[in-house]
Amino acid sequence: MPLLPATTDLPKGDTTAHEFDLPELEGRTALPEAKNLRGNIENYIGMARVPVGLAGPLFIRGEDMDGEVMVPLATTEGALVASYSRGMKAITESGGATARVVDTGVQRAPYFKLEGLPAAGRFVAWTLAHLEDFAAITGKTSRYAQFKQVKPILEGNSVTLVFEFFTGDAAGQNMVTICTNQICRFILAECGETINEFYIESNASGDKKANYQSFQHVRGRKVSIEVTLPRAVVCAVLKSTPENMERFGRAAAYGSLKTGTLGVQAHCANGLAALFIACGQDAACVAEAAVGIVRLEVNADGDLYAAGTFPNLIVGSVGGGTRLGTQRECLEIMGCFGPGKANRLAEITAGVCLAGELSILAALAEGHFVQAHASLGRQKE
Repeated sequence: MPLLPATTDLPKGDTTAHEFDLPELEGRTALPEAKNLRGNIENYIGMARVPVGLAGPLFIRGEDMDGEVMVPLATTEGALVASYSRGMKAITESGGATARVVDTGVQRAPYFKLEGLPAAGRFVAWTLAHLEDFAAITGKTSRYAQFKQVKPILEGNSVTLVFEFFTGDAAGQNMVTICTNQICRFILAECGETINEFYIESNASGDKKANYQSFQHVRGRKVSIEVTLPRAVVCAVLKSTPENMERFGRAAAYGSLKTGTLGVQAHCANGLAALFIACGQDAACVAEAAVGIVRLEVNADGDLYAAGTFPNLIVGSVGGGTRLGTQRECLEIMGCFGPGKANRLAEITAGVCLAGELSILAALAEGHFVQAHASLGRQKE
């Protein structure tokens, strides 16, 4: 049987069948053997089967993704796929969202403790004089990683070096760890200072945690996206008005400020977790990816301008869990499996985040939030 996308409206909408050959997702293949999962799991006992639904279509006008796409989302939360589909429908009927990957980078942050402050100062100066050596070591260590920069953080007799790399089409956490380790072996052997303590990671890279450093800069891929929703689309699809959505967006921004939230967004983690699980991404990286700024404004024509910037979309089209059966099929549905597809995946991911924000903000602005969850998010007796 072909998979069906969820409804594109809340609480009721049309469904359209989209044909895909999905033997893994449809359970027509045997479970993998433990030997074929080396590098992904230890003490293997079976597979966790999470329902996958198709949301969309989502129209993205990016540099790597240009057109409509169906998006697989793995979740056990009723109403989620329907809500994201509604936001995608609003974007698509508005002519699509424009997306751009504006920066890339993945970090690792080793720690060095020296004899004292003068030694730490000399160590920083030595480090900054050897950037070409770091780039050469990176090139010898990995076929894909490229050294971008290092940021020294000096604190008394200790120095944290925040190394940043471009990791090609992989999310790259393991890649940057291996490259940083090789660079640090060179530093320890050649810097000429006594190193009393050394750790490959000092909890300063932003790996798997929301943090202000990554929010200001980038971790993974930083994507900005925008769409102008005509008033008619806001009314017909989102069941709201541009003015009501702008007003509620402002109230939600105040809530973010009062609680110290990094960024201004309602529930990006929902779509990111569902997409990451479906597509073989590191699910724990939702902790860092689910920050960003979403902005709503009524423009001079009375339409709704919506923009989102998501600086920490750490996604990859190769490596990690992308090679597993159902995860590969989900990536293939979006044309995002294999080399050269990571930016396309990042643009789609930003579109998923923006679609989810539009739908939930409209539901909250109009008082439909409870109704939607009561209708779609509970088991029927």
